[in-house]
Amino acid sequence: MIALVQRVRQARVQVDGQTVGAIGQGLLVLVCAEPADTDLQAARLVDKLLKLRIFSDDAGKMNRSVQDVAGGLLIVSQFTLAADVSGGNRPSFTGAAPPEQGRALYEAVLRLAQQRHPDVAAGSFGADMQVHLVNDGPVTIPIRLN
Repeated sequence: MIALVQRVRQARVQVDGQTVGAIGQGLLVLVCAEPADTDLQAARLVDKLLKLRIFSDDAGKMNRSVQDVAGGLLIVSQFTLAADVSGGNRPSFTGAAPPEQGRALYEAVLRLAQQRHPDVAAGSFGADMQVHLVNDGPVTIPIRLN
């Protein structure tokens, strides 16, 4: 499973001009399932997201988690994280899970996050989405779980 985590002051996702998910301070998480992924990787990703210490403490050091700061999680599916451009200029997305499996794993991440965290919003799987964010820092962390 691949994720791109951005610490944000605020973020929202729109589909057809309508906001479908929004948070204030927290983490925008772009998620891509890979063919070998299972619910185990989904659970590991949620564990990592909730414990990732990338918010500043009183001394200005990255030492607090999204739970510590009562921040939100905005989880958005993004199969393009599996892009392979090694063969030329047109990306190949064969490294992404097929749509049915990708949807199931994305929904598993959402379900687990909602069970463990009070402020979880989401995009719409497979939709043409516009993601608006104010990156805080900027802080952007790639995560790859095998």
